[in-house]
Order: sequence, then structure tokens, then C-alpha cells
Amino acid sequence: MPYRIGVDIGGSFTDFAIFDEQTNTLRSLKTFSRPDKPGAEVMTGIGLAGERYGIKPEDISYFTHGTTVGINTVIQRKGLSLALFATEGFVDVLEIGRIKIADMYNLLSRRPAPLIGRDMVFGIPGRLDAVGEEIEPINEQAVSDAIKRAVAAGAEGIVISLLHSYRNPAHEQRVKAMVEAQAPGLPVFCSSETWPIIREYERTITTIIGAYVQPRVAEYLGSLQRALAEVGVAGEPRLTKSNGGVMTAEQGKSECVQMILSGTASGVIGASYVAKVAGIEKCMSLDIGGTSADVAIIIDGEPQYGVGELIGEFQIFIPSVSVSSIGEGGGSIAWVDGQNVLRVGPESAGSSPGPACYGRGGTRATITDAFVALGAIGHADLGYNAVKVDREASRRVVGELAEKLGHTIEQTAEAIIDIAVSGMYTDVSALVSRYGIDPRDFSVLAFGGAGPMMACFLANEMRMKEVVVPPTPGVLSALGGLIADVKNDFLSTVYVEASDQAAIVIADEFKALKERALAWLREGQGYDGEYDLIYSAEMRYRGQSFEIDTRISPEAAAGHDMAGMVDSFHKEHERIYGHSDRDAAVQIISIRLVISGKTRKPEFPKLPLKVAQAVPQGTVQVWMKGAMRDTALFNRTDLHPGHYLNGPAIIGQEDCTTVVPPGCALKVDEFGNLRISSGGQE
Repeated sequence: MPYRIGVDIGGSFTDFAIFDEQTNTLRSLKTFSRPDKPGAEVMTGIGLAGERYGIKPEDISYFTHGTTVGINTVIQRKGLSLALFATEGFVDVLEIGRIKIADMYNLLSRRPAPLIGRDMVFGIPGRLDAVGEEIEPINEQAVSDAIKRAVAAGAEGIVISLLHSYRNPAHEQRVKAMVEAQAPGLPVFCSSETWPIIREYERTITTIIGAYVQPRVAEYLGSLQRALAEVGVAGEPRLTKSNGGVMTAEQGKSECVQMILSGTASGVIGASYVAKVAGIEKCMSLDIGGTSADVAIIIDGEPQYGVGELIGEFQIFIPSVSVSSIGEGGGSIAWVDGQNVLRVGPESAGSSPGPACYGRGGTRATITDAFVALGAIGHADLGYNAVKVDREASRRVVGELAEKLGHTIEQTAEAIIDIAVSGMYTDVSALVSRYGIDPRDFSVLAFGGAGPMMACFLANEMRMKEVVVPPTPGVLSALGGLIADVKNDFLSTVYVEASDQAAIVIADEFKALKERALAWLREGQGYDGEYDLIYSAEMRYRGQSFEIDTRISPEAAAGHDMAGMVDSFHKEHERIYGHSDRDAAVQIISIRLVISGKTRKPEFPKLPLKVAQAVPQGTVQVWMKGAMRDTALFNRTDLHPGHYLNGPAIIGQEDCTTVVPPGCALKVDEFGNLRISSGGQE
């Protein structure tokens, strides 16, 4: 019996989504994450799938996986010791960057130290001009000397990022050949091969991040491949990518930069699919796990994309699902500072020891402990019975903070939640302003182990339309990886002014990109099914500093509709900025082709609505809104399409707990989603 498995490793739990291809049914499970031994949790989960569902490793026909190994390597600064070869006269590219202050509200803030120190940056004589013509040849003696000095200084890899290599990679390729000849076995990374974008700093930092994480990612993926093969899982495992697609693990070993945001992207892809099926036009995904809370904007079932996403302290300039971190996760630790002020995060208890209520040695109060101390959590085991909730442990650690502050346990626990929600409110408000949207028009799709627990509190503060909790919210990121398409981006910098002659150039470049894309899909990924192509161009008015990525038609890509291409840009500029200048000259800086091979998706059929008031399994005492309240307790499996109820209520299920505050009303839609709307204030 064939099964498709998607896995997402989080800070506290590792989630599994299991799709039965014969019955079209979806199952799920969780196991504790193993930051001390990444990958071990995957094998544990495969074993649990056999114990609980009778799934043998040889029955697994498709395996996909989202990992945070790359981003954690950057955050922890435990990557490769690198040297940078830059064009002579431009060796300060990392220190100069974009000359932006780290925190615009703090004049004393400092930018992070570069991943490559100035003493490991070597100037290479030789120049190309802006159109890729050689002005000065590469000085090979200088290159040879730089290689010797870099090796002597302890370089474990060399990054080559030379001026204008996005137009002509010849100089970078010559330097690479010399490194391979003079220092065989030393990893070497070219910016023109990694992501050949215009702008020196952006191209350089993107290449550096990919090189920095490469050995740890490759080692992890190699171990995963061997472990899966040893237990009998057939086929090449796949990885979720930053752009919301998947690629083979083998490709991921060398193209680490493409999957560095794979974990966060998976959740948004899963949320987008749920939103599309449920017909939610305007949606904000809210993914709260053990360590962080992340949001993304989804319009008409499609996530928003962008470049410049943060990887720790640095931006990376590859196409990515646009995700913003807005606060802490369920395992974030509450503490009292030197001024006797209660604070929450950013430190997290993670999976080991985890919150105090997990009974794994945690001794500090977390957001999860606050909910447990209030009585909202603890009426069923968590994480598919992986955790038996110890309420007394939570009340003890929250009580330690309460004693310092001179408040009751309940007041302190509620304050912890209020502080966490307040931080989210501030960051979501900034996101709303950036996108120019009205939160009152948006639904919040909550998932992750702690998303349904906190979503209503944030939505009420933001006055958002409703909260939507899907049937398996705790493993939605794993589902996202499972349903993600085989997808890749291809880019070419053209830097031309819109004209009939430019149309010929663009047509030739798109033709070459399509050939590369099909070769990648058919030969590199072994995919022989149907595929989609999306054409776009980064365009701007002459004199502007930055471009707008604009979707264009296949006719424009073939060079037959330059006027339509320019018109698309005018409309996009007006949509974003509220105005356009149809008399101004338009420049096309680069073109991009996205190829997607479709994967099989689980079907979520509409179920008949049988309108009835839900009957609770009992009543529990929960502190909410400053008072202890009789709160209805429900099991998610007892709620069916058409059921409705009013808060306060607690809804427990195997992978998470949903908290419905007083004044909120809930109904179950025809797909089994919980739709929670505000019922007004008490």
C-alpha cells in the first residue's frame, strides 16, 4: 500500500503528515525533535508510523522533508570558515553592505559582524564593464597568491564574487578553475552560479550564506539518505525549498541556498492549500511552534513571494515565500528583568528540556506553561500522547515569577500571554502597513502546535474577520511539504530598455531559460508529468533604484507583445504605489522563469452541514479575562460540519489545543475547519 510522507522538524516537535494514495486519507503524528542529533527524530517517526498505522518503510513511495539545519547554522555561526575573492578595489563589500543602520529606532545599534572577516577577503585584479566586456584581464599571479594566502589562513572554502559576473561569468570561471587546480578538494562557490542577480552586495551575501551552510547541510542530507535507505525507504528523498517547491536531497547538497528557508515555506504552502479549498480569499497564516511565531499573507489561495528574507541577522536574495517572524512560540521563556518587569522570550525551552509541564526537566515558565496554569491546557495529553501534562509543575514555575512580581499565579500567567500577544500585535501592524491591507477583511489561519491556542487573542486585538483552524493544525507544515510542487526558478539579467529590439533579446533569453528549466525538471528531478511555466520580469522606470517583479504573458515572453509587457508594469506600479507614469521610459533589468511540476494532492471533499449546537464532554474551570470561568470542554473528533458553539470553550485534539475566549462564536464548516468569529465584548 503506497504512502506519501511529509516531515517538518520544529523547535519542540517533529511533525509527520502521512497520505494514503489508495484511500486518499490523511494521517499524522508527532515526535520530539532532537537538536542534539538532527535527523534522529525522522527515523523515530517512521518507526512510530509502523507501530500505530502498520506502515512499513518499503510502503513509503514518496518522502519529503523540511529542515532548519541551514538557518540554524547561520544563527549559531557554526558554518564553514570561508575566504572571499572580490574584485580589487571592492574588498569592503561586506562591511559597506547597503549602509543601513541595524535598528532604525536605535542610533547606537550595530550591524552584525560579517560571516567572512576582512582579513579573509582578497582583492583580485581584473575588470569587466557593466555590459560584461573585459576592460582588464584577470591577473593570474595575483589569483595564485590569493589562493595560497587563503589556504594558509585556514580557509575551508572560497567564495568568488567579482564585479558584473551576472552579465559575464568568464572571470569567475577562470578563478574557479585555478582554485580547483591549485587547491584540489577545496570547496569553491561562484556568485554567477549561485544566483546571478545584479547588485554586488546582494549577489555576494547570497552566495556566502549558501557556501557557509553547505558542509553541515550536505552532511545532514547524506546521513538522512543513508538512514532511509538502510530501513528500506525506496526512492530519493526530497526537500522543501524556500520558494515553496521541492527538489531532490542530492540537489540540496550542492544548492543549499535554495532550501535554507524550507521549514517556514512549508507551513505557508499548507496554509495556502487549505485557504484555497475552503474558499478564503484573504488570509493571514499564523504558524506558532515551540520557538517562534511566523505570519504570511495569502491572497486567493496563493502565498506572496519576495526577496530579501532574513536568515538570522542577514538577508538572502533568492525568491522565497514571504514569511515574517512576529514573536515567540509556545516554548518561549518568561522572565523578570533587573527592573522587575515581566518579559517573554526570545530564549526558548525547545524540546529538551521543554516547558515545565512536559516533565522533561524544564524549570522555567513558558507561554505553554502559562496556558496550563490558567487551566486552558492539560485536559488531554499533547503531541499524540508524547507528553502527559503536569499542571502543578506549570503552576510552580509561574508561581516563582508571580512571587517576584507580587501577583497571583493566574494574574501572572495571563500577563505572560498578554505580553506575547502584544509583541505579535506590534509586528503584525507593521506587516499590515507594509502590504497596505485592512486586517478586518482577513481571516487568520492558525496552525502549529501553539497557533490555535493563541490565535483568537491576536485576532481580537487586530479586529480581524475570523480565526480558521484546519482539521490537523499541528502538522500543517508537514502537509505543506507533502503537497508542494517540484519547482525551480531560473533567472537572467538583461538590463535593456523596453523596445522592439529588447523584445528579441528577451525572447532569446526566455527560450534559453525554458530549455534549462525542462532539463532540470526531466533529468535532474526525474519528473515526467505535466508542468506549468510562469514568466515574469523585474522592471522599473528609468532613474529608479529598484525594480518591481511583474508577471508577464507567454506572448510577451516570446517577444510578441512588448506593449502588453510594459502595460503590465504600469498597472503593477499603480497597484503598489497608487500611481504610474505611462510616458516614462521603462527598463527591464532581469527576467525570471518558474517551472512547476504538479504533485498529487489529498482531496478534502465537502461534507454535508448538519446544523446543531455542539454538546461538550464536560466543563472545566479556566481563568480568562481576569476571572475564573466555567468553560465548555470539547474533543475535536466530536465536532462535525454544522456544529456551533459559543466561548469560552476549550477544544482538544491529538496535535494541539484550540482556545475560544469569551465573546467568540465557533462553527464547523463543510471541510471540517473551525471558523471562530468575534461575538462582541462581554
